[in-house]
Amino acid sequence: MTLDIVGFGALNVDKLYRVNRIARENEESFVTGLTESCGGSAANTIVALGKLGLRTGFVGKLADDREGDLHLEKFKKWNIDTGGIVESKEGRSGRVIGFVDQEGERALYIDPGVNDELELDEIDVSYMREAEFLHLTSFVGERPFLHQCSIVKKITGSVKISLDPGILYARKGLDSLKPILSRAKVVLPSQAEVNILTGEDYRKGARRLIEEGSEIVAVKLGEKGCYVTDGEDNFLVEPYKVEVVDTTGAGDAFSAGFLYGLIKGNNLRKCGEIGNFVASKCIEKSGARAGLPSTLNLG
Repeated sequence: MTLDIVGFGALNVDKLYRVNRIARENEESFVTGLTESCGGSAANTIVALGKLGLRTGFVGKLADDREGDLHLEKFKKWNIDTGGIVESKEGRSGRVIGFVDQEGERALYIDPGVNDELELDEIDVSYMREAEFLHLTSFVGERPFLHQCSIVKKITGSVKISLDPGILYARKGLDSLKPILSRAKVVLPSQAEVNILTGEDYRKGARRLIEEGSEIVAVKLGEKGCYVTDGEDNFLVEPYKVEVVDTTGAGDAFSAGFLYGLIKGNNLRKCGEIGNFVASKCIEKSGARAGLPSTLNLG
């Protein structure tokens, strides 16, 4: 089966506690609510694209437990192909404990579980070769990251690579990411991640990522929208103004909208607008997926 896009990243179940404020060391806070939902950066993006009607699939690892069953149930709901998911009879599926304050800001703690036990020989490379895009996001452990680098080298031809590095991969530095950056059709970092990777502001940093081989860089600027460049043209795209409930998953939602625009053949500015729109719908509700749209009404 030919797919528009396959995601490859960690699979986690997120327990998000709403708190009056996020406590620092030697401080206290109190809980005002709790939600539980499936997460993982690539998974959130793929679910968003599935809701928008694209043909999607996933590569990752789950345990035979309640959390693993929950992921498979949610993927099935949005017709996401699970042919690339490895199911382990031992261990536990990945989990995240998060704290979200009254302004929608968050702090996350990751328990990777079997995500970091994914072996190279468990991954079906031919499954990825059937997709137009392969979308990569971070793992906590080094082993699955090296598998991603290895697979990117093996996949040639028509498969386009997209990378949403997250803070975890940004901290690895440019040299570690070069195998992926040199093959990337698009890189989708936050402003902070660009600074960590390059030591530059988002404009100079995006140019540096282009120099490393990425064709397009779309920098997430939060409440300022996004900055998009292909090394020749560049655009600062204004955000949609909405009431922020929870920023969890906003970056993943942006990536989904931007990739949707690329897959549908839109220009870079339009891709940025779609990314901002999908992110704006995400942050209007609690959790990474509850607010994701099934239609695009950009206004």
